Amino acid sequence: MFKEITAKELQENPFKMIGEDWLLVTAQKDGKVNTMTASWGGVGVMWGKDVAYIVIRPQRYTKEFIDGSDTLSLSILPEGHKDIYGYLGKVSGREEDKIAKSRLTVAHADGTPYFEEAKTVLICKKMFAQPLAPESFLDPSLIERWYPDGDFHAMYICEIQKVLIAQPL
Repeated sequence: MFKEITAKELQENPFKMIGEDWLLVTAQKDGKVNTMTASWGGVGVMWGKDVAYIVIRPQRYTKEFIDGSDTLSLSILPEGHKDIYGYLGKVSGREEDKIAKSRLTVAHADGTPYFEEAKTVLICKKMFAQPLAPESFLDPSLIERWYPDGDFHAMYICEIQKVLIAQPL
């Protein structure tokens, strides 16, 4: 069971929530749900709205789902789920039903998929998408370190429409 709060009421430290705890980026396209693990992104305010931003590499199967949907979710699982995050980050949904194998339960909020096992869920509506461009990097060492294959992430800025917090039973 979840309680809905506003983005401003969120008590999570975003640096821990995203960079250390990780999150699942989930979207639905043509009735099928796919997810992937992410540890890069952020939250803040843009264009007068509470937003989350994420970055997705072009070869990720989940990118097709994000591009094919107006919304996505960011689900943060309780501690002790690094094995699930690791699996969902390495295995492609192109090759197997990784959500079924992870034993996570898909739920929906206003048509947007998320996971019932999450402790925190951000339901987001896409507002902006753009590939990162090599000419935009002011520090070329970032390209050398993170993009040796030229597979630059696409950045998505999304309005946070709902924040769901798991409630103890």
